[in-house]
Parts: sequence; C-alpha cells; structure tokens
Amino acid sequence: MKFKELIKKEKPFFGVSLSFVWQGLFFYLPLIFIILLSVIQLSTIPGYYKIGLANFLYFFNLSYINIILKSFGLALINCVLCFIVGFPIAYFLAFKAGRFRNLFLFLLILPFWTNFLLHVYAWFYVLEKAGFLSNLLLFFGFIKEPIGFLNSYWTILLVMMYCYLPFMVLPIYSVLERLNKNVLEASADLGASSLQTWFRITLPLSLSGLKSGFFLVFVPSFGEFAIPGLIGGDKYVFVGTVITQFILSNGSMNLGAAFTLISSIALIGLIIAMYLVGYKYIKNFGKIDD
Repeated sequence: MKFKELIKKEKPFFGVSLSFVWQGLFFYLPLIFIILLSVIQLSTIPGYYKIGLANFLYFFNLSYINIILKSFGLALINCVLCFIVGFPIAYFLAFKAGRFRNLFLFLLILPFWTNFLLHVYAWFYVLEKAGFLSNLLLFFGFIKEPIGFLNSYWTILLVMMYCYLPFMVLPIYSVLERLNKNVLEASADLGASSLQTWFRITLPLSLSGLKSGFFLVFVPSFGEFAIPGLIGGDKYVFVGTVITQFILSNGSMNLGAAFTLISSIALIGLIIAMYLVGYKYIKNFGKIDD
C-alpha cells in the first residue's frame, strides 16, 4: 500500500490522535506537574528536597475549609443569579427576537472579543467612589455625597454575573431554539396558563442546556480570583485568591500546588454531592400528576 493511500485511509485516526496529543500537552502534563510539585517539600539545605504530604496537611484547618465553603457559596449564588437573569434573555432570543435575533446574539457574544480583565477594570471605574455610578446618583439627587461601591460582596457578585452571564444564556438558548413550538401551543390550547406552560414544559425541556450553563458558570466561579481581588480588595478571600498568593510568593509554590489539588478535589466532591441530591428531583421534574 502506498504511503499516500495509507495516510488517506488512516486520516480519521490521525485526527483523533492530534486531539489526544493536545489534551496530553495542555491538560495531563500540567496536572502531573502540579501533582509532583505538591508532594515536594523544599529543604533548608539548598538543592535538597523531600517528598511527602506535609504541604497538604498545612491546609487541614478550619480557616482554609471555610475559604473553600465560601467559594462554593459564591459560585452557587452566581449560578442562581445568572439563571434568573439569563433564562428570560435566552427565552426572548429563542421566541421573541424575530429578525433581530442575530443582532442580539452578536451583542451578547461581543464581550468575548475583549480581554476579561478589561471588563473587570471597566466595572472598577464604574463602582469606585468617584466613578460613573456615584456621579450619576449625585446628578439626579439620590445621594448628597459620593459613595464607593467597591469592596462589597454584592458588587463582586454583580461583576461576576455580568462576566459569566453569556455562559448561562448560550446553552439555554441553544436548547430553546430547537424546541418544538407546537408543544407550547398545545399546552395553551389545553388551558394551561403561561406560568404552568413554563414550569411544566419549557423549563423541563431546557434542563440539558441549564445543566451545561450551570457547570460553565459554577466551575470558573469557584476558582475566580481577578474579580474578588479588584472589586473586593483584600476584604474577601476565596480559593482563587489563596492559590494566587501562594503561587506568586517566593518559596511557596509547592503549597499553592497542594491547595490547588485540595480545592479541585473539593470542587469535584461538591458537584457529585449536588448531582446526587438533585438527581431524583430532576428525574421527575415537570411530570404531570395523574
């Protein structure tokens, strides 16, 4: 068999192999590096080190457990807010936007074309004491002196919701856009109200998109460090903040790698726990009682 014929025949295999190479270089190799780095403990003698679990034991105290739980709460609240705001947007795009749908989708995706940190810095200048929001409230007479909105838990959530909202909207929209409109019309013809149709039909049929959006928002929100650092200052400490501090500090990169693994394992455990708790409710969600 000629070489060209062999390449043509095995082309799908080579295509898949390249994806495995990419995954190995940019996922498994860094993961192995972090694991090795986390078990290495530097010695006081230059050039010497020892392997053990001392770096992991360093974080087994209530303060770091509390940081992981706070990060979990922040990510969960952000997911809920993104759903509350994002589902109506996705519903509007799927059913009401009409010929302006592509324009609205373009405006929704447009923030992805700019750097993530630019979004956060923009909100920093909006929410600071001499920023746009404070001056706007002064102009309309709602306040008598400038107010700083930074260093607040709720402003952190506001900026996080803004940054991660498209990750919730797009998966839900992709499901709603393929939804059979005749099902909704049949529900209305059978006497169901708009709320009943939404709760019994629209929401259950969009659960696959909702689950995708949930994980797309929840996972990066759990390890977010730029938004709490710039918007919240040093007042609030989360998982991403701790990892950043250890990694960027001299001589503590091993501790940062260990805490990265601990927080990742905690994240996986929390996701599995949420899935097991919510599975029986999701399984029967939207079913009409006899």
